[in-house]
Amino acid sequence: MEKEKSKPLTNIKTLNKLFLTFCFFTSFSFIKSDVKEYKGKATYYGKNWTGRLTASGEKFFADSLTAAHKYFKFGTILKIKNLHNDSVCLVKVNDRLPKSSKFIIDLSYGTAKQLNFLKRGVIDVILTPVDTVKITKFIK
Repeated sequence: MEKEKSKPLTNIKTLNKLFLTFCFFTSFSFIKSDVKEYKGKATYYGKNWTGRLTASGEKFFADSLTAAHKYFKFGTILKIKNLHNDSVCLVKVNDRLPKSSKFIIDLSYGTAKQLNFLKRGVIDVILTPVDTVKITKFIK
């Protein structure tokens, strides 16, 4: 009689283990789906913009690893992948592109140099948001 009572408990334990296993593996698919990639054309702005204030209030330096984007919040860190030569770079968004721009992102001269597209001028890229940092505004 005791054996018959233990069978339903064993089935419940097995079902619980299966349910927990299912939840564990499906949770990873939700985590991965949060990471989005954006594909488009990128250009860069030259050294002549050095010293000017960006839309975030930071001072622009040509050799910095920064970018202008239409929608990402200031301080967003983006991984940029050059699809022509597979070079990768991390940049911080600190400026705005006009909504009418045909480019997905406008990179600093230093970023363009690191991604090896100074001569080309325009490249195809993939943007992946990585993190966000706080922007401190430039005070004169």
